[in-house]
Amino acid sequence: MNNNKANSPFKTDISLAYLFLRLLIGVNFFNHGFTRIGTIPDFVEKTVTNLQGSYFPEPLVRINAFLVPIVELIVGILITLGLFTRAALVVTFGLMVILMLGVTSVQNWGAASSQLIYGIILFILLAGVSFNTFSIDHRFRERQSLRSNSELKIKNYFSV
Repeated sequence: MNNNKANSPFKTDISLAYLFLRLLIGVNFFNHGFTRIGTIPDFVEKTVTNLQGSYFPEPLVRINAFLVPIVELIVGILITLGLFTRAALVVTFGLMVILMLGVTSVQNWGAASSQLIYGIILFILLAGVSFNTFSIDHRFRERQSLRSNSELKIKNYFSV
Protein backbone atom coordinates (compact mmCIF):
# COMPACT_ATOMS: atom_id res chain seq x y z
CA MET A 1 0.00 0.00 0.00
CA ASN A 2 1.36 3.41 -0.96
CA ASN A 3 0.99 5.96 1.83
CA ASN A 4 2.91 8.66 -0.03
CA LYS A 5 0.96 11.80 0.88
CA ALA A 6 3.05 13.89 -1.53
CA ASN A 7 1.21 12.26 -4.46
CA SER A 8 -2.20 12.05 -2.84
CA PRO A 9 -5.33 13.41 -4.52
CA PHE A 10 -5.63 15.81 -1.55
CA LYS A 11 -2.28 17.43 -2.37
CA THR A 12 -3.22 17.54 -6.05
CA ASP A 13 -6.52 19.27 -5.21
CA ILE A 14 -4.75 21.85 -3.04
CA SER A 15 -2.15 22.37 -5.75
CA LEU A 16 -4.90 22.89 -8.31
CA ALA A 17 -6.72 25.34 -6.02
CA TYR A 18 -3.39 27.12 -5.44
CA LEU A 19 -2.91 27.38 -9.21
CA PHE A 20 -6.33 28.97 -9.72
CA LEU A 21 -5.89 31.42 -6.83
CA ARG A 22 -2.40 32.31 -8.11
CA LEU A 23 -3.78 32.85 -11.63
CA LEU A 24 -6.65 34.95 -10.29
CA ILE A 25 -4.42 37.34 -8.36
CA GLY A 26 -1.70 37.32 -11.01
CA VAL A 27 -4.09 38.28 -13.81
CA ASN A 28 -5.61 40.92 -11.54
CA PHE A 29 -2.24 42.60 -10.89
CA PHE A 30 -1.17 42.16 -14.50
CA ASN A 31 -4.29 43.96 -15.76
CA HIS A 32 -3.95 46.69 -13.14
CA GLY A 33 -0.47 47.39 -14.48
CA PHE A 34 -1.18 46.74 -18.16
CA THR A 35 -4.18 49.08 -18.33
CA ARG A 36 -2.25 51.86 -16.57
CA ILE A 37 1.16 51.49 -18.23
CA GLY A 38 0.24 53.60 -21.25
CA THR A 39 -1.35 56.31 -19.13
CA ILE A 40 1.16 56.62 -16.31
CA PRO A 41 1.18 60.46 -16.34
CA ASP A 42 -2.62 60.52 -15.93
CA PHE A 43 -2.43 57.86 -13.21
CA VAL A 44 0.24 59.89 -11.37
CA GLU A 45 -1.85 63.08 -11.52
CA LYS A 46 -4.99 61.27 -10.33
CA THR A 47 -3.06 59.69 -7.45
CA VAL A 48 -1.55 63.06 -6.45
CA THR A 49 -5.06 64.56 -6.45
CA ASN A 50 -6.47 61.67 -4.39
CA LEU A 51 -3.68 61.97 -1.80
CA GLN A 52 -3.67 65.76 -1.47
CA GLY A 53 -5.06 65.54 2.04
CA SER A 54 -2.42 63.05 3.16
CA TYR A 55 0.73 63.71 5.16
CA PHE A 56 2.95 62.46 2.31
CA PRO A 57 4.97 65.03 0.36
CA GLU A 58 3.89 65.34 -3.27
CA PRO A 59 7.26 64.24 -4.74
CA LEU A 60 7.04 60.97 -2.79
CA VAL A 61 3.48 60.41 -4.01
CA ARG A 62 4.57 61.09 -7.60
CA ILE A 63 7.50 58.66 -7.46
CA ASN A 64 5.36 55.90 -5.96
CA ALA A 65 2.48 56.52 -8.35
CA PHE A 66 4.88 56.32 -11.29
CA LEU A 67 6.24 52.98 -10.07
CA VAL A 68 2.92 51.33 -9.12
CA PRO A 69 1.79 50.33 -12.65
CA ILE A 70 5.27 49.04 -13.52
CA VAL A 71 5.46 46.92 -10.37
CA GLU A 72 1.88 45.69 -10.83
CA LEU A 73 2.64 44.62 -14.39
CA ILE A 74 5.86 42.79 -13.48
CA VAL A 75 4.52 40.97 -10.41
CA GLY A 76 1.34 40.16 -12.30
CA ILE A 77 3.32 38.43 -15.03
CA LEU A 78 5.54 36.58 -12.55
CA ILE A 79 2.69 35.42 -10.32
CA THR A 80 0.57 34.33 -13.29
CA LEU A 81 3.44 32.28 -14.72
CA GLY A 82 4.53 30.94 -11.35
CA LEU A 83 8.02 32.29 -11.94
CA PHE A 84 9.99 33.57 -8.92
CA THR A 85 6.64 33.21 -7.16
CA ARG A 86 7.85 33.69 -3.59
CA ALA A 87 9.83 36.84 -4.44
CA ALA A 88 6.94 38.22 -6.53
CA LEU A 89 4.53 37.68 -3.65
CA VAL A 90 6.87 39.40 -1.19
CA VAL A 91 7.26 42.39 -3.55
CA THR A 92 3.48 42.48 -3.99
CA PHE A 93 3.03 42.52 -0.20
CA GLY A 94 5.41 45.49 -0.07
CA LEU A 95 3.38 47.24 -2.76
CA MET A 96 0.19 46.60 -0.82
CA VAL A 97 1.71 48.08 2.35
CA ILE A 98 2.64 51.24 0.43
CA LEU A 99 -0.84 51.44 -1.10
CA MET A 100 -2.41 50.87 2.32
CA LEU A 101 -0.36 53.73 3.76
CA GLY A 102 -1.68 55.98 1.02
CA VAL A 103 -5.37 55.14 1.23
CA THR A 104 -5.51 55.12 5.02
CA SER A 105 -3.70 58.48 5.20
CA VAL A 106 -6.73 60.03 3.47
CA GLN A 107 -9.19 57.79 5.34
CA ASN A 108 -10.36 55.92 2.25
CA TRP A 109 -11.63 52.97 4.26
CA GLY A 110 -13.42 51.37 1.29
CA ALA A 111 -10.14 51.04 -0.59
CA ALA A 112 -8.44 49.90 2.62
CA SER A 113 -10.98 47.09 2.99
CA SER A 114 -10.35 45.99 -0.58
CA GLN A 115 -6.61 46.00 0.03
CA LEU A 116 -7.05 43.88 3.15
CA ILE A 117 -8.71 41.25 0.95
CA TYR A 118 -5.69 41.37 -1.37
CA GLY A 119 -3.50 40.95 1.70
CA ILE A 120 -5.39 37.84 2.80
CA ILE A 121 -5.07 36.30 -0.67
CA LEU A 122 -1.36 37.13 -0.79
CA PHE A 123 -0.94 35.61 2.69
CA ILE A 124 -2.62 32.38 1.57
CA LEU A 125 -0.42 32.21 -1.53
CA LEU A 126 2.80 32.91 0.35
CA ALA A 127 1.96 30.54 3.20
CA GLY A 128 1.01 27.82 0.72
CA VAL A 129 3.87 28.26 -1.74
CA SER A 130 4.82 24.60 -1.22
CA PHE A 131 1.64 23.76 -3.17
CA ASN A 132 2.86 25.75 -6.19
CA THR A 133 3.38 22.60 -8.25
CA PHE A 134 1.73 23.84 -11.45
CA SER A 135 4.34 26.52 -12.11
CA ILE A 136 7.57 27.32 -13.89
CA ASP A 137 9.27 27.43 -10.47
CA HIS A 138 8.33 23.81 -9.86
CA ARG A 139 9.58 22.72 -13.28
CA PHE A 140 12.92 24.44 -12.63
CA ARG A 141 13.21 22.69 -9.24
CA GLU A 142 12.40 19.31 -10.80
CA ARG A 143 15.02 19.82 -13.51
CA GLN A 144 17.60 20.95 -10.94
CA SER A 145 16.83 17.93 -8.77
CA LEU A 146 17.22 15.55 -11.73
CA ARG A 147 20.51 17.22 -12.67
CA SER A 148 21.79 16.98 -9.08
CA ASN A 149 20.80 13.32 -8.85
CA SER A 150 22.55 12.55 -12.15
CA GLU A 151 25.70 14.35 -11.03
CA LEU A 152 25.65 12.49 -7.72
CA LYS A 153 25.30 9.12 -9.48
CA ILE A 154 28.22 9.93 -11.78
CA LYS A 155 30.33 11.10 -8.84
CA ASN A 156 29.50 7.94 -6.86
CA TYR A 157 30.26 5.73 -9.87
CA PHE A 158 33.75 7.15 -10.27
CA SER A 159 34.52 7.25 -6.55
CA VAL A 160 34.14 3.47 -6.11
